[in-house]
Amino acid sequence: MTHARETFLKRFPGYAATATLDEVRGRDFSRLDRLGHVYLDFTGSGLYAESQVRQHADRLLASVFGNPHSINPTSRASTDGVEHARQRVLDYFRADAGEYAVVFTANASQALKLVGEAFPFDADSQFVLTFDNHNSVNGIREFARARGAATHYVPVLPPSLRITDDVVQTFLERGAGSRGPRLFAFPAQSNFSGVQHPLNWVDRARALGYRVLLDAAAFAPTNRLDLSVVKPDFVTLSFYKMFGYPTGIGALVVRRDALAMLRRPWFAGGTIAVASVQADQFRFAIGEAAFEDGTPDFLGLPAVSLGLDFIDAVGIEAIHDRVQTLTSWLLEELKSLAHPNGRPLVRLYGPWTGEHRGATLAFNLVDADGRVIDHATIDEGASAERMSLRTGCFCNPGAGELAFGLSRTDITACLNHDPTGMTYDEFRSCIDPKAAGAVRASLGLASNFTDAWRLVELLKSFLDR
Repeated sequence: MTHARETFLKRFPGYAATATLDEVRGRDFSRLDRLGHVYLDFTGSGLYAESQVRQHADRLLASVFGNPHSINPTSRASTDGVEHARQRVLDYFRADAGEYAVVFTANASQALKLVGEAFPFDADSQFVLTFDNHNSVNGIREFARARGAATHYVPVLPPSLRITDDVVQTFLERGAGSRGPRLFAFPAQSNFSGVQHPLNWVDRARALGYRVLLDAAAFAPTNRLDLSVVKPDFVTLSFYKMFGYPTGIGALVVRRDALAMLRRPWFAGGTIAVASVQADQFRFAIGEAAFEDGTPDFLGLPAVSLGLDFIDAVGIEAIHDRVQTLTSWLLEELKSLAHPNGRPLVRLYGPWTGEHRGATLAFNLVDADGRVIDHATIDEGASAERMSLRTGCFCNPGAGELAFGLSRTDITACLNHDPTGMTYDEFRSCIDPKAAGAVRASLGLASNFTDAWRLVELLKSFLDR
């Protein structure tokens, strides 16, 4: 490993500028090396810093906090923590409080559901989204279709799994003539391939009359999202993906004019200013409060502020530079792995260069005869080395179907095999027990060269099997 590291530093001298992250790892993530873990699932979840947990525990132990829906001293203390977190999110993403609001949710999926259920789709509406979307974005199509809106998917192009600007423009212009409200949804970064889609699509779509939903869950942990420059209508986030703790808190960062057009199908505690049983009427609360169902996580939300403080102290740019450097090295190494007969070991789903892509690599291993090695086998080998990877389709069926070359006929036949329901394993077995899934390795703020090197060494063990 020493020789490999020396070669790496010569090839990527910029890595040395991120040395402060090694200090952060030694101080706040020492449990990784102490326990011998190689954590390569940052797209699945970030890792919490030890200092975050200590600071949050100190806060809880130093005061008394009550339900914020009151004006007594403990309620006021909780309300102050919630509102500070709300402003802290706006500050971190450089969003003007007069232009954007923050709605706290359980996670990014709930934030997406809020948009889907409340967006005023009608029979003249268009919902345009890319193939490359998380299932929680795909689910919005069911709200759209229930109200008669048309749904159109913009395809990604294998093997890079990118989408060209002209294709996006064609789909957007095709729906621009409709009279109803229009919504365009895409991820800033694919949770499947790591592809970073152009953020200038936001302005393109808005110029054609679309509201734009930007899924930033996979992008925000290692990239700067500046909402003073890029101005989508809806941004969805899960904070545990950014800094590991707390889990169970996400956000919908939404333009106030877009929030005003949403129509909620129900009301709940916390969302209303007043409700009457006898009069059979209610009035929603003003602004973001109308979208936060029930009592907010008033003990957990101050930990969001601490997490954002931690990211700011480390530096999102340093995190970005480190993972981009490691990703570029990994791509070169994976491309060089070949069996004695010359056949490549790695079949990558996504671009082979670090340009316009994040630190997420999805791939399968192929044996010397060209057969895909079951990703469960790689998972077992990684687990034996205390290495955390992720396998499957990563809740992104559109990108996976095109990456694996699955046809609509193949998929429909398997789905119709048992209309009452089936498990993922049953579906996978029907499609192809080996190829209907992949391995995903993803880097984050605590990653270092040793983690990347150990992944390459693991994959080398599958050569000429």
